Amino acid sequence: MTQTARIAIVTGAGTGIGKAAALALLRDGWSVALAGRRAEPLLAVAQESGAGGRALALPTDVADPEAVRRLFDRTLQQFGRVDLLFNNAGVGAPAIPLEELSVQQWKDVVDINLNGMFYCIQNAFRVMKSQAPRGGRIINNGSISAHTPRPNSIAYTATKHAVMGMTKTASLDGRKYDIAVGQIDVGNAETELAQRMTQGVQQANGQVAAEPLMDVAIVGQSVLYMANLPLAANVMFHTVMATKMPFAGRG
Repeated sequence: MTQTARIAIVTGAGTGIGKAAALALLRDGWSVALAGRRAEPLLAVAQESGAGGRALALPTDVADPEAVRRLFDRTLQQFGRVDLLFNNAGVGAPAIPLEELSVQQWKDVVDINLNGMFYCIQNAFRVMKSQAPRGGRIINNGSISAHTPRPNSIAYTATKHAVMGMTKTASLDGRKYDIAVGQIDVGNAETELAQRMTQGVQQANGQVAAEPLMDVAIVGQSVLYMANLPLAANVMFHTVMATKMPFAGRG
């Protein structure tokens, strides 16, 4: 990636992993369109970064395909191209037995985690294959749930397993356009949503146990590493997690 043309879109940029990635990119000199459903957190990230005009807050609901198209078009208007999409926006459903999950709760997760991620990939392809120089990079947030579920997480896990399929397919389909597509799978980063891990969460064997967290800034640095690779190289799957979290073993 050249130092003169580094334009990124980060979805879910107002909090958590998206915020950490956006700050890492901005502090490295990238220009970043910050997308999320609420304007206030996006503006706060832009201010915290100290990046001035390189940070653009664009409130966006990724579940709305027209809103996603506007996000990419507005980024083009402001910065002229898109070199990176960090496809990060995601939500979960309540941790309840699957038979108690409502149809609306299921659809809400699918609309953002699966449909919204597809709309972003589709628009990134539209832009990246037509710009000059051609190409770019897409990094999908798959989560460790793309590999292994937690109890009572069927909607989130199903969508994250589907993200892995989208990553593989988009990686294949992007070759002819010089678009590199990879995935970052994050486990137990210290965000507001993950704080409950420190108080104890249900394990596969039915026990409740506290789990360790890692600094979310480490995730931002992982995204930055992937983003700064030349387009001739691609990290297709990158797992970053708290070293001692339960993942590799049986539970």
